Amino acid sequence: MSEFVYVTEEGLHKMKEELDLLRNERPAIARLIADARDKGDLTENAEYSAAKEAQGMLEMKIARLEDQVARSRIIDGSRINTTTVQILNRVRIRNRASGTTMEYQLVPETEANLKEGKLAASSPIAQGIMGRKVGDVVEVKVPAGIIPFEIVNISI
Repeated sequence: MSEFVYVTEEGLHKMKEELDLLRNERPAIARLIADARDKGDLTENAEYSAAKEAQGMLEMKIARLEDQVARSRIIDGSRINTTTVQILNRVRIRNRASGTTMEYQLVPETEANLKEGKLAASSPIAQGIMGRKVGDVVEVKVPAGIIPFEIVNISI
């Protein structure tokens, strides 16, 4: 996995905070393993098995985050413009079939959160509007079918 993970400065900061929290859980898991080991026969010790499984899951999460942080490249927001749709832009689009208007900020996949209006740049809608201009109408293939969207506004 040598490809870069593009993130905002805020996104990288959140990943590093989560990594620190996970690393701080290591001593607690080690204590659980030690306590379970002290209870005797490890072959039939459910507590020991559960603690070892929790340790494995924790180490897997830590390794995944360490890899993402190592491959991260911060997106330079000063180079973003609003002539065409690109990552970090706020885009207002109108569904031409239903007339509804939605506004999203296009963000890296690791920062996507629809509740906050942050749409992953790798999503079908984002891929369909990427590189387009205000006034363009694009037909985007989504799981529900093909939806025509008009780009109403692009901002930062």
